[in-house]
Amino acid sequence: MKFTRKAFFGAIAGAAMLAAAPAAFAQNVTLRFHQMLPPQATIPAKAIKPWAAKVEKESGGRIKVQHFDAMQLGGKPPELFDQAKDGVVDLIWTVLGYTPGRFPKAEVFELPFSVGKAEPASRAFQEYVEKYAMDEFKDVKLIAVHVHGPGMFHSKDPINKLEDLKGMKVRGGSRVINIMLEQLGATPVGMPVPAVGEALSKGVISATTIPWEVTPALKVSQIVKNHTGFSGDTGLYTQTFAVAMNKASYDKLPADLKKVIDANSGIEAAAMFGRAMDDGDKVGLAIAQKAGNNIITLDAAETSRWQRAAAGVRAVWYKEVAGKGVDGPKLAAEAAALIAKHSK
Repeated sequence: MKFTRKAFFGAIAGAAMLAAAPAAFAQNVTLRFHQMLPPQATIPAKAIKPWAAKVEKESGGRIKVQHFDAMQLGGKPPELFDQAKDGVVDLIWTVLGYTPGRFPKAEVFELPFSVGKAEPASRAFQEYVEKYAMDEFKDVKLIAVHVHGPGMFHSKDPINKLEDLKGMKVRGGSRVINIMLEQLGATPVGMPVPAVGEALSKGVISATTIPWEVTPALKVSQIVKNHTGFSGDTGLYTQTFAVAMNKASYDKLPADLKKVIDANSGIEAAAMFGRAMDDGDKVGLAIAQKAGNNIITLDAAETSRWQRAAAGVRAVWYKEVAGKGVDGPKLAAEAAALIAKHSK
């Protein structure tokens, strides 16, 4: 058999391609990132995209992140965590409170008047989860957890005092927040945040509890004209969030790409998401101010009335989580200490 020069070099090239192919195949991956909000909202635009860009850059372009906003890949917001767990998608961002009772230890950060600025509180929440609640995330590769800034009311009618809330239909974003609303005299209506704008427009609810940062994406400052916040260093409440990755998607990465994901997980990732929330609060407030809306900050005396009225939420929560073998008072004290540590 005659072996030509052309065939010889062709064989060498083919062998080189075959040798390189497995390595190239193993080291290039596309991760699908699914979340509930429109792409212009704070977290998709100011946290998820920068996080993904950082991962892509540090991987030398070997990791690509595809963004799927507003539940483009199907399902409902409460299903996002399971989509990551089950491998329907590779990465998700979600609200932990959308699956009531699933994350009882994490709920401690939702207790009333606990949290102020989102960045230090997100650092505290990440450290807390790593110390006390990783078992609640055993089914996923946890990238980070975080919280939003001071929770407040956005309402059709002004809320100037505690009595104004009586009987008002108010959207709550989690089980703990709904317990709080009920104790404050409101009629809580649970729903994921993407439904808030339409619910306000149609009169399904008269007010919603959300921070300033998400109001622009939902056009809340156009739909209602009254916004009520509180005096002091903490907001009425916060919600808890997680960025999670499918375990198999992580496990099949080569070691060097796992290191890239690991380097973009943990407390600094949590802080980045919290910082985006804080910056988003400034934007949302500015929009409402420019619109000439009625922005109410309850004074210290009235805020104290709300704090006393909401105090019973802790007792209810302590009793409920005790049934799951969770020491609520101990975890609440640990959370408070971590928030104080990171807020210095």
